[in-house]
Amino acid sequence: MVEEAKSDSKSKPMPNENLRVGERALSAGGAAFISAVIVNPLDVVKTRLQAQAAGVPYQGSCRLGCFELNPTVVQDLRSNPPGMCRITGSASVCSENQYKGTLDVFYKIIRQEGFSRLWRGTNASLALAVPTVGIYMPCYDYFRNSMEEFTAERSPSLTPYVPLVAGTMARSLACISIYPVELARTRMQAFKGTQRGVKLPGVWKTLADAVYPVKGSSNGQNCRMLWTGLGAQLARDIPFSAICWSILEPTRRSILSFMGEKPTAGSIIGANFTAGFVAGAVAAAVTCPLDVAKTRRQIEKNADRAMRMTTRETLAEIWRDGGMRGMFSGAGARVGRAGPSVAIVVSFYEVVKYGLHNFHQQQQ
Repeated sequence: MVEEAKSDSKSKPMPNENLRVGERALSAGGAAFISAVIVNPLDVVKTRLQAQAAGVPYQGSCRLGCFELNPTVVQDLRSNPPGMCRITGSASVCSENQYKGTLDVFYKIIRQEGFSRLWRGTNASLALAVPTVGIYMPCYDYFRNSMEEFTAERSPSLTPYVPLVAGTMARSLACISIYPVELARTRMQAFKGTQRGVKLPGVWKTLADAVYPVKGSSNGQNCRMLWTGLGAQLARDIPFSAICWSILEPTRRSILSFMGEKPTAGSIIGANFTAGFVAGAVAAAVTCPLDVAKTRRQIEKNADRAMRMTTRETLAEIWRDGGMRGMFSGAGARVGRAGPSVAIVVSFYEVVKYGLHNFHQQQQ
């Protein structure tokens, strides 16, 4: 009987506080705001490392003497804005301007561009994270609770797989809804200008440049550029969510059941932060190659090539150019970002729901 009670305690779903959708979205939005501000520097570092592996050199000015000259290089240098260039093929970047690792990126960004540039793209991150998580977390709650109720009655053996399916569905919905802002954020973080202190393009200007890379062009089909890399984004986010929730949900339930029957604010924060950190770090490490592919597709400035690229072709190109090291470019920064990010979002979201639940009980 004791073992059975323990099993029930571990397998029972997280309590449904019966909060309104707006309250859940508010809780998730607040969690996303805090997380986006705290982890944005690591996101910038990760994107810079991945963009460099794709051929974006980070230097004060582009000098042809730094590269092996060929038509592709010259064309890329001419087609990009001053101070920014994308190098393909056999071109090599000046070694003194290359990033050599996570700490080196931090050092060079602070020294060459200023400390504040570590928060480059934060406005896009907030514009992305708040609505995305505001959709993601409440939808996950709804899908999980509905499916667990259904499987408990019809097919209990499928209940352990509910977090995987619920996380996948919720993440796909959130990702598709807000994708153009994700595209803007990646481009804002990947490229830098030549002059320190000069204001760089914001979200709207970045999206406008993606749609109309050549001034004066008005091809309506260019609006498809706003969805460049969506396939790669989904190919990354769906496995990430599936792995993350498959680890997070049973882990936090086990921790909460170990702490006692009645949860407290402290136990909720501790269980969700621990489970979220582990789940986020593991999922980020496993899906890093897909994240590299997503970044490479999003920063591609050649409109024709961007529309032709597929995730499979991009992964093959990454493997050909950099092998295993290229597939895991920025892995340290990505794992270092994802662990705390998931931990902060989930723990803040759950503890705010807990507080709102107690507040409603006191009002009754």
